[in-house]
Amino acid sequence: MYTILASEYDDTPVGSSRYCDEVVRVPAPRDGLVAYKDALVEIAARPDVKTIVPTRVEDGYVLSKYYDEFDEHVDVVVQPFEMLHEAHDRIRLFDAAQAAGVPMPRTRLLSDVEEFDTPAIIKARFNVLVGEYVDGYDPSEYDIIKGIHHVQPGDVPDRDEIVREMKHDPIVQEYVPSAGKYMFAALYDHGVPVATFQHRQIRGNSYTGGGGVYRSSVYIPELEAVGRKLLDHMNWHGLACIEYVKDAETGEFKPIELNPRIWQSMPSTVRAGADFPYYYWLQATGQKERVEPRYELGVGSHFLWGELGYLASVVKDESPFVPRPSLPSAVREVASSIISEPRFDIVRLDDPLPFVHFVFHVFFSKPVTPRLLSAAKGAMLRSRKVN
Repeated sequence: MYTILASEYDDTPVGSSRYCDEVVRVPAPRDGLVAYKDALVEIAARPDVKTIVPTRVEDGYVLSKYYDEFDEHVDVVVQPFEMLHEAHDRIRLFDAAQAAGVPMPRTRLLSDVEEFDTPAIIKARFNVLVGEYVDGYDPSEYDIIKGIHHVQPGDVPDRDEIVREMKHDPIVQEYVPSAGKYMFAALYDHGVPVATFQHRQIRGNSYTGGGGVYRSSVYIPELEAVGRKLLDHMNWHGLACIEYVKDAETGEFKPIELNPRIWQSMPSTVRAGADFPYYYWLQATGQKERVEPRYELGVGSHFLWGELGYLASVVKDESPFVPRPSLPSAVREVASSIISEPRFDIVRLDDPLPFVHFVFHVFFSKPVTPRLLSAAKGAMLRSRKVN
């Protein structure tokens, strides 16, 4: 198999991987989403390219919206645009969960909430802001809003300021007291699961939560059931990553959001034996019967850059819901887990060059961001090498 990385960077560390055969420079999505799409279509038109794996928010949107343009050249396993919209819109996702009989935190528009009488979280309604979802964006423009606000009963947040920050009417989601955070991931073929995977998030990139930076593979029948029930109801097609919180009071697994693409923690998924990019390629090329959806339980893996973010959050982040750990105890916690489970997303003895490249960036070149480090910084195009 021949793998191409389409990226706006010439020197991304991911391009040094033994699993990356070619890097093709494309415009950054931020510089124009249509130009980015056109560049991907141009690569897709190569006779040796067979599919494109969506590895970031922009990819899922572009592949779905412009599906016909890509379908002329390659087979992609992505959602119809209406289904993508339902996944990106957390209000519609809440409605879908209710219709499926899946417990989900109460979710409302900020404009529909008169007062706060229970703990809640204010965050973006959409995974990505584009013209089809909110006014004011042309086809080349978009925004990804990451900010959140924690609200206690009786609080009176500045609604106008929050709307300006979020650039749309955001949602208010009921705060769920957590007995653990989990991910349920899947690859579906028109409502039928091809492969599924679960992990428990032991630590996020902030002590208040965030994306997982230390996770361990698990299998929980109840989580499998609710994950499949939601995706079955939606007649899902393609990749899905659903973030869950286990309610400390009820024991229910409640979905927080659904991401229709490769997830940030994919390296840890592959570490456990579930190679979803390869599964995706098999499905796209009509070979899904070759997928063997098995993985090893109890495999923990770290995203080292994210672990540093976690320690920084202990100093700078605040939450009315989550007690702040002491910095010494947080350092001991991170160090102890690294010693007991020395597996990492980027540091690998069988593929050392991305980490070497990263160290070079840190000490001798421009600053490195988590986005630059991730394979999600560019679309992955899989092919059979033409002889």
